[in-house]
Amino acid sequence: MYKQVIDSHLLKILHTLITESSVSRTAALLGVSQPTISVALRKLRTLTGDPLLVRSGSRMVPTSHAITLVEPLVQALSGITAVLNPTATFDPATTRRTFRIGSPDYLDVFFLPAVVDAFKHEAPGARLEFQHLMTVDGGYEHGLESGTLDVVVGNWSTPPENLHIQPLCKDDMVCLMREDHPIQPGNLTSAIYQEVEHLGVTTHHARGLGTIDLELARSGLSRNVTTTMPYFGLAPYVLMRTNLLFTTTRGLAAHFCTLLPLRIEPIPCVPQALTYYQLWHDRTHRSASAIWLRRLVARVAKSLASASADTPT
Repeated sequence: MYKQVIDSHLLKILHTLITESSVSRTAALLGVSQPTISVALRKLRTLTGDPLLVRSGSRMVPTSHAITLVEPLVQALSGITAVLNPTATFDPATTRRTFRIGSPDYLDVFFLPAVVDAFKHEAPGARLEFQHLMTVDGGYEHGLESGTLDVVVGNWSTPPENLHIQPLCKDDMVCLMREDHPIQPGNLTSAIYQEVEHLGVTTHHARGLGTIDLELARSGLSRNVTTTMPYFGLAPYVLMRTNLLFTTTRGLAAHFCTLLPLRIEPIPCVPQALTYYQLWHDRTHRSASAIWLRRLVARVAKSLASASADTPT
């Protein structure tokens, strides 16, 4: 057992002395004088109780004990580097850590699979967990603060001001209906839109207008919601068997139009496009791994927004 604590600089000298087996080369590599390294070697011999380097003919060679120290030294120096320079040590290709993203279920069918695909390509050994925003203990803001969530994605009309925020992309609102709906393509007027029955999704017991109805109201439009359900993923299947209309984002609508006999109609007004954001707490603002995750999410969002913009109405 060593008698004293060895500082990180001394550990670096020890590692270089063993691997180079030379006081002069160690001095040159570390940019210090040879006498400084000689003094350090004497101190290290005292601390370890071993000569560390011994003469063999005209050169120095490490002792058997010194050789056993190489791997622990590599690990120790790597750990010190991780502490002092965290932004330079994260490698998604080798990480085994778990990342957690909070998101609403309207992103489940088209956004989350794309995130998983990109994530597994870049971090094959890592774990990825998604949590519905409404099931996070204490709410998503508490989840970000406590570390149970790394990032949260959604399209709030008024994002919270106490978190870091990054706009990801915009997605316009459209109307989704079954392909053979009595309303003929191009004939959805404001009067018809407000008269017919609509399907709505209510994911929590919120009071007042939701995000979509707020945007419709700003454009002087309202909808007659006669059927509600708790999950966005169910809505397209209900539309196939009814004459209900469903107002949603183009990304969600375009996805289901490729799978089911549904069609998209423009809303008979010009509502403001909804903005998707990602939020995170200051505790992970400078974390290299969290920065990587946020960049991945932003990249996926941008690619999906570009693809949905090319979907014909």
